Amino acid sequence: MKRIFAVFFSLSILASGVWAQPKRPSQAVKLSDSTIIEMPQIIIIGKRDGLISKTPGSATILNSREIKQFAPLTSNELLRKVTGVNVVDEEGAGLRLNISIRGLDPDRSRNVLMLEDGVPIALGPYGEPEMYFTPSIDKMAGIEVLKGSGQILFGPQTIGGVVNFFTADPPSMEASRIKLTGAKNGYFSGFGTYGNTIGKTGFIVSYLHKRADDLGPTSFRLNDLSAKIKIELNSNSNLGIKLGYYDEESNSTYIGLTQTMYDQGGEDFVRMSPFDNLPIKRFSASTTHQLKINENISLKTTAYAYTTSRNWQRQDFSFNSATANKTGVIWGNTSITNGAVYMLNSTGNRNRQFEVAGIEPRLSINYNFLNIKNELETGLRFLYEKADEQFIIGQNANTAEGTMRDKEVRTGNSISAYAQNTFNISSKLSLNAGLRMENFDYERKILRGRYRINNINNVIRDTSIVSDDNTFTLIPGLGINFAVNDNVNIFSGVHKGFAPPRIKDAITSEGVPYNLDAELSTNYELGTRMSFENFLSAEFTAFILDFKNQIIPVSNSSGNVNATGVVNGGQTLHKGIEAGIKLDFGKISGSKNSYTLETNLTLQNSVYSNDRFIQVNGASINVKNNALPYSANVMMWNALGMNLQNGFGFRIAGNYIGSQYTDELNTASASSNGRIGQLKSRYIIDANAFYRIPKTNANLNISVKNLSNKRYISTRRPEGIRVGLPRLLTAGFEINF
Repeated sequence: MKRIFAVFFSLSILASGVWAQPKRPSQAVKLSDSTIIEMPQIIIIGKRDGLISKTPGSATILNSREIKQFAPLTSNELLRKVTGVNVVDEEGAGLRLNISIRGLDPDRSRNVLMLEDGVPIALGPYGEPEMYFTPSIDKMAGIEVLKGSGQILFGPQTIGGVVNFFTADPPSMEASRIKLTGAKNGYFSGFGTYGNTIGKTGFIVSYLHKRADDLGPTSFRLNDLSAKIKIELNSNSNLGIKLGYYDEESNSTYIGLTQTMYDQGGEDFVRMSPFDNLPIKRFSASTTHQLKINENISLKTTAYAYTTSRNWQRQDFSFNSATANKTGVIWGNTSITNGAVYMLNSTGNRNRQFEVAGIEPRLSINYNFLNIKNELETGLRFLYEKADEQFIIGQNANTAEGTMRDKEVRTGNSISAYAQNTFNISSKLSLNAGLRMENFDYERKILRGRYRINNINNVIRDTSIVSDDNTFTLIPGLGINFAVNDNVNIFSGVHKGFAPPRIKDAITSEGVPYNLDAELSTNYELGTRMSFENFLSAEFTAFILDFKNQIIPVSNSSGNVNATGVVNGGQTLHKGIEAGIKLDFGKISGSKNSYTLETNLTLQNSVYSNDRFIQVNGASINVKNNALPYSANVMMWNALGMNLQNGFGFRIAGNYIGSQYTDELNTASASSNGRIGQLKSRYIIDANAFYRIPKTNANLNISVKNLSNKRYISTRRPEGIRVGLPRLLTAGFEINF
């Protein structure tokens, strides 16, 4: 890893030293004017007003004001207000983000490109795009969500969309902020920042401490320290640096309730496996150099590196009463087949360490051709990733040490080249055409595993099996944006969706490249955006995602204990409509107060669109036209809000998720172990009130989650029922000075 960071910082020095010599223009732009020069970093949509109207596809920006007004406990609450988005709560604390866009499987958010300040945050962006680290909403300045053809500039995932969490930039003058939130059962969040600009250097340092003793089933504590620095090297050149350290420990587990435990009640948040423990450590660094070559050409180069370790201690269990090595602890009903869980006196310790490093130079050119104004963005992306994995068998229910069963190393190298040109055909009509090339070389090296030897299964042996493979594809995209007038514009787009195969699943444990294809789709959009005098804004979108091959998760995290990884799922079809409307009655009437109504509605249908046969009790069942697991046909989010000039305001918001199937067979009845069965529709109401203390920069807020205290199943994954959090009252205080 030292080699990776050495390369990283060498590239940073090269970027700031070699490219920082251009001739100064007659009028220099000052870095201290933060409204003109933003922190140098990768931008997905952009934070300035009006930029979203030029985006060739459905897009949403959730800003800091919305975060403050809704006082979310987790990012899940805020993301639910985006059309087409379904977020599945796993442990209630938002530590593991499971997000679905337009009917795609939400398991570990693997179908969405997840970024923070434009830099990837998944374990391995290509080989293992799972989300085990999720940025805390407490420290975010906003979230960008992009679902249309414009996402082909980013990668590698271009199927569901791009979600970019962004943090606060260095301020133009000295500023501090403290935010405190508390609730019962030991829940506490404390966040503080300090920033300033001195001469040509701006900086901001932030620290978050967050913990809970009993947030539903979850206890956790985390510390998150980060710093951002921006430096004006000269009038045409500036440098941004970001450093981060994240340390989390929680009792996250895979085991959930059986159906009888849920039906009988009283054990919704019992800790069935009290020794389970998941520590996560993450170190990250990134730097972006921004160079204005002349009035029409600029170059932005970003280099980044991060490491993530997650050594997960999980107690073993079985549904078979005859299994040896039981502890004597039993959950559920022993009189029902698969209705009881027998805890075992051993652990499976899944220890994994990840390294990622990348560099991306991006060139922006404005030029005229055939009397048409053009904007070209083109660049290269180089990325290296490595996963070091061990599976250790612990000899009792509370140990992380024991016999190593599996050990392997997976590496990948990718190069991506892209170009997107915007043809501004007129002041009203623009056309975006883009193409991205992805080439991913990957290798799996197995050093220890289980094999069949002399007719004996699961013999543990050291070995040295090495195999490699390659994925190459071209990803085109086309978007049109037409401004009907100053208030209405129409957009349409088509692009190829792409996600590379996970390394572990693409090469078998015997070292044979498995015929696991890249995930490919053709995505279509047609929509309109409207904005009238700031009292009405709306977006309506129709979409189709037509998959040539969708990858279906069959891992433990997706609820299947009999298989691991993912498989080719064949052809699927997702289609639907999205509608988002925000109306401010205060501005309509000319009042200085704000009275808002927001409604977001998604109607969608996601099905297997071709023959796919599942073996059930020796019979082949065709699941063609069945709904995909965890795909709701109806999703709705709505809110009523009031924001008065005297500083008082409130919001009441409701989220409706329609019924969902949890397996490919669309089984309605619940299985005894709780892992299969239809999830009923639900409507969850949250409310909060806030008050700005006069003559101060301080705010108070009180929030109630799940106001009606509705009891519901949030998911049947990974291995049993997870119950949604009950009513929870939080109180917060924030001051800026």
